[in-house]
Amino acid sequence: MNPTTMRVGSQSRRSFLQKSSAIAVAAPFISVSRTSFAANSETLKVGLVGCGGRGTGAASQAMGADRNVVMHAMGDIFDDRLQSSLKQIRERHAERTMVTPETSFVGFDAIDKVIASGVDVVLLATPPGFRPYHIRKCIEAGKHVFTEKPMAVDAPGVRMVMEAAAAAKQKKLALTSGFCWRYNPAEREVMKRIHDGQIGALNTVQTTFNTGFLWVNPRKPEWNDMTYQLRNWYYFTWLSGDHLVEQGVHSIDKMQWAMRDETPVKCVGHGGRQVRTGPEFGHIFDHFSLVYEYASGARGYHFSRQQSNTASENGDHIAGTKGTATIKAFGPVGITGENSWNLRKRTDADMYQIEHNEMMASIRRGEPINDGQWMAQSVMVAIMGRMAAYTGREVTWDEAINSKENLAKWVTNQENVEGDPRFDWNMPLRVPPVAIPGQTPLV
Repeated sequence: MNPTTMRVGSQSRRSFLQKSSAIAVAAPFISVSRTSFAANSETLKVGLVGCGGRGTGAASQAMGADRNVVMHAMGDIFDDRLQSSLKQIRERHAERTMVTPETSFVGFDAIDKVIASGVDVVLLATPPGFRPYHIRKCIEAGKHVFTEKPMAVDAPGVRMVMEAAAAAKQKKLALTSGFCWRYNPAEREVMKRIHDGQIGALNTVQTTFNTGFLWVNPRKPEWNDMTYQLRNWYYFTWLSGDHLVEQGVHSIDKMQWAMRDETPVKCVGHGGRQVRTGPEFGHIFDHFSLVYEYASGARGYHFSRQQSNTASENGDHIAGTKGTATIKAFGPVGITGENSWNLRKRTDADMYQIEHNEMMASIRRGEPINDGQWMAQSVMVAIMGRMAAYTGREVTWDEAINSKENLAKWVTNQENVEGDPRFDWNMPLRVPPVAIPGQTPLV
């Protein structure tokens, strides 16, 4: 962080922080209509790395969280994604979008160039396989970070994130996660009641995330393997972690939240491909069923599916000795039992916006948010479930967190390379076979 930018402790800055913090808390979204914005010593420069839909949304929310935030730099693997994102951001925040050709970067090294461009805050929304390396680079460079979930796709990546989170805490850098439900008022209220004992000691947490068909980008003749996989990153575990780790992790994170972020002792799981069996779907599964066991004897059940023409559900049931809490995503929230309670109405608050409001306010206060440890553990619990389903084995927490399986190094045939894997457009890529329980090894 440039000390001139932050000037912690100055009277003018103290006054500004009080105002900006109040603004961030008061409004879920701030529309800035000034026509003469000028950067100054209090301006926070934001860089976006990963310019898809989620990255574009995060950029807009970061700018909506604070009147004195500007979009300074952007980076992506593909120029068309960067340009599309930049166009949308300019339409929403024209006067504070200060990205130029000199601060627009394309390629595998875009992260390094965004960091070096003079930004204060970096938003990370690339395919998840790159995220551990990006988080570490940002923290090493002294940048505040908002990182989308999941933060890793394998155990080595999770361990890297945990180390970066510890460094961020030491450096007093914000490390805010994209686990948006932890920032939503309704979920916060019911989880507080659970943690206050209103449903008693927990014995069962059931989470479900069943959805339909997702996108596919058909292969073009000019695409090589790297381009094709990056354009279809969701279907390759080295980039997405499988849909359990990329999407179902939201539900697993709520399970972990309910369990006060205690890590499970072991996991068994089922999964496979019934519908998405063609080569265009890479090698990931289309359904999972998992059972986690905790030291207390409590069990966590997770079910997720991505299949068309099937019943959809995104909800959680948390049972204790005195009652049950039910959470329906974007719907009813309540408790039945000895201490019955129902949320009368969900507010109009935007949890995606709240993440950025609270992050920016924490930076202004000099008390930066650090979600690092629990967010990394939630991702690891999801990876543990994938390992159990892929192998058909009972997997312990110790086996999972200490796994040496580095998916990017395997795919790029760099298993014996020291340090981070190297990427280039023309490198040959291995494609893992579809996992077969009972045959796929635990690494």
